[in-house]
Amino acid sequence: MPSLYQITVPVYARFLTQLAGMLDKATAHAEAHKIKPEALLAARLFPDMWSFAEQVRATCNHATRGPARLTGVPIPEFNGKDSSFAELKARVEWTLAFLKGLKPEQFEGAGERQLTIPLGEEKRTMTGEHYLLAISIPNFYFHITTAYDLLRHNGVPLGKTDLVPI
Repeated sequence: MPSLYQITVPVYARFLTQLAGMLDKATAHAEAHKIKPEALLAARLFPDMWSFAEQVRATCNHATRGPARLTGVPIPEFNGKDSSFAELKARVEWTLAFLKGLKPEQFEGAGERQLTIPLGEEKRTMTGEHYLLAISIPNFYFHITTAYDLLRHNGVPLGKTDLVPI
């Protein structure tokens, strides 16, 4: 089985690079069709769901919080804003820089390590492996896919390979 490093850092980085490209395409689409960027940033699939900007933020949060918790490093905080495509792209680039700073040896023993994670109003303790496979990875994919879906739904010309790096 691959190491926890191998199934987090390089995978998250590949998909985040795709997300940066989707942000570029969304910017170009908005400009070409004279769509206010705020309309795409605030787009939702349903009123009680998070907006596109929140989906990007959550994607980046799972890509930083998961590996940070597994390695025991402090969870970094992004000090930028999320009110434009450029700011969201800066968040993605910041997340990529954080991931590049992590080393495989920091993940040694992370699967067996006990982690206490806030889940809503409660906290749960679980192994690092359970956290990664049941929470971090599924949430990362959920939010990046929802961001993709929101852009596609709003006419941004994206295809499967804009999300899934082949």
